[in-house]
Amino acid sequence: MSGLKRTLSVWQAVGLSVALMAPSMAANINPQQTAAAAGRAVPLAFLLSAAGVLLVAYGFVRMCQYYQHAGSVYAFVGSTLGPRAGVVSGIGLLGTYTFYAVVTCSAAGNLGTAFLTQMGVWTNPPSWAPFALTGVALAGAWLLAVVPAKRGTSLLLIVECLTVAVILLITVVIAVRLGSRSEVRLDVFKPETGPSGLFLGAVFGFLSFAGFEAAATLGEETRDPKRAIPRAILGTALFGGVFFVVVTTVEMLAFGSDAAKFHDSPSLLGDLGTAYVGAWVGDVITLGAAISAFGCCLACVVGGSRLLFALGRDAFDGRGVATTSATGAPAVSATVVTGLAALVIAVCAVFFGATPADTFAWSGSIGTLILLVVYLLTTLGSIRLVFVQRKLAVPRWQLVFPLCALVLLGYTVYVNVIPYPESGPAQWFPVVAATVLVLAVGLVLARPAFARRVGERLSLAEGGA
Repeated sequence: MSGLKRTLSVWQAVGLSVALMAPSMAANINPQQTAAAAGRAVPLAFLLSAAGVLLVAYGFVRMCQYYQHAGSVYAFVGSTLGPRAGVVSGIGLLGTYTFYAVVTCSAAGNLGTAFLTQMGVWTNPPSWAPFALTGVALAGAWLLAVVPAKRGTSLLLIVECLTVAVILLITVVIAVRLGSRSEVRLDVFKPETGPSGLFLGAVFGFLSFAGFEAAATLGEETRDPKRAIPRAILGTALFGGVFFVVVTTVEMLAFGSDAAKFHDSPSLLGDLGTAYVGAWVGDVITLGAAISAFGCCLACVVGGSRLLFALGRDAFDGRGVATTSATGAPAVSATVVTGLAALVIAVCAVFFGATPADTFAWSGSIGTLILLVVYLLTTLGSIRLVFVQRKLAVPRWQLVFPLCALVLLGYTVYVNVIPYPESGPAQWFPVVAATVLVLAVGLVLARPAFARRVGERLSLAEGGA
């Protein structure tokens, strides 16, 4: 019926989640944004984000044990809170994946330009150079997204694992050298800017983890999904938590009190690799982070295309974006997601004079605000499924996990909106994020027949394949 084929293993599901989370890219370019709000307490902000993600992961794991659907949160929320809420959450996550495609192809453009400059290949790149490489990354992601996901996810996992291995090796080398100089201090776990600054900084912590749940979109393509998908999601969240806290701790200690140098670094671990080991190591890490950014962009397109495919299947009865190619990939949906990402970049550059660094930061903030709302809906849905409807045999005391997730997510959204930003690009982030969600609400209210059809189709997937 769906046109998707069960050909993927648990490791290929892990590959999509890890690639979309892109730890090697995130560890190089996200902590700078966190430091702007949280000061030197970057590792503490990432630890807070890790706790929140693990609490959210509980809901995803339980949902995936009961539902296997390419629509991920669209199906989870739709089956538990109603089809209208499901469509809103599905469109919201589709918006997040689209904005994150912008984030990651922009990162690939920035990191790729930095690498070519360091290598002397492009010594004085023009201002449009990062945009050119951004376009190449986005086009490449589209090409790989329209081939079978098995090949794409295998490539993502290989590239990311190699890059992460290099980063961990360099992190150990730096930590040993810092230890020998007695420069290891725990002040990086003391909040400098109070709870509000810490939670503001945690937004880019959540951005770093975003994608840990991407394996859920492969529920109709993975073998033994009731076991494989929950393992992929929880394993990715656990790994990300340890990785980000350890690496950001070493980064902050290595840069010391030089906050300006930390914030202005185009590649944190690239700069540290050059300083502590050699220039060639910094070049390798910068190149690896650029490849990781490209892999993450591919994962965004892959995950977004599955969501759009699932929405289109219910809206258009298998036509348009709900069609698959001869290889079983939702090529039309992938093309639409890629086109939307390109449109966002064009609008930002033409009408707001944005650079790739701007499109990275702006789209990251907008996508994460939408994602936090989607996580809230998913967590509410998991509470209803597990503890109200009792569809899974789970001890009642575990209700504490999703309840804590609701508190943490809700407060993070609150401090990013109240007090409302009065100037600069930040004043538009909540507006754009809210617009995406309002348009989704408007769609389901204007198309009640669509919502009814969604409910009918989701009822067929109840607890099943």
